[in-house]
Amino acid sequence: MADWLSPEEWQAVALSLRVAVWSTLLSLPFGIAIAYALARGRFPGKQLLNGLVHLPLILPPVVTGYLLLLTFGRKGAMGQVLDQWFGIVLAFRWTGAVLAAAVMAFPLMVRAIRLAIEAVDPKLEQAAATLGAPRPWVFVTVTLPLILPGIIAGAILAFAKAMGEFGATITFVSNIPGQTQTLPSAIYAFLQVPGGEAPALRLVAIAVAVAMTALLASEWLARAMARRVAGR
Repeated sequence: MADWLSPEEWQAVALSLRVAVWSTLLSLPFGIAIAYALARGRFPGKQLLNGLVHLPLILPPVVTGYLLLLTFGRKGAMGQVLDQWFGIVLAFRWTGAVLAAAVMAFPLMVRAIRLAIEAVDPKLEQAAATLGAPRPWVFVTVTLPLILPGIIAGAILAFAKAMGEFGATITFVSNIPGQTQTLPSAIYAFLQVPGGEAPALRLVAIAVAVAMTALLASEWLARAMARRVAGR
């Protein structure tokens, strides 16, 4: 890949991979916890939580990015705390791109994992509980192995979404080459200058390949999970 990409293009691809990997890994524990709460929990505000989780799918990405800037910018409520107490700055940094990508990809991850949890027969969990196993142990030994394909599918979809995230990212961290310029931002930048069609097309090919691979992988895992459930 490095032979037919310029250093600037390769830098954008490498940064996108870095952002996508970190956003997926950091959000995965929260995605599993919230998916389990939505699938099995009964508590006040459940529908509100469900709405908040899926809100980034409905809002324009630029709005989500602006809300992140208001919240996690240097003058934002959370941004000031992170900066003054921990020395962490997210706005206009690659770490902010990780946050933006995680927020935008989170609904896809949660939905895939939630569907996997809902496909598990609750009687299996109840049987383990009646044998004296505490709920966390039931989840680890019974539920988690059964929903593993769904977790992997959710992580793959989130990774692909993070690779292609543009609107919220460019609003929150801008488009700084070598620092915050991800693959979609690089495509946008190349299309703004004469002669940029060729490098933009190369990056588009990479984006399409990643997206198609992720969709095919998630579909295969979904079918594998369906066969597993049907075989019980």
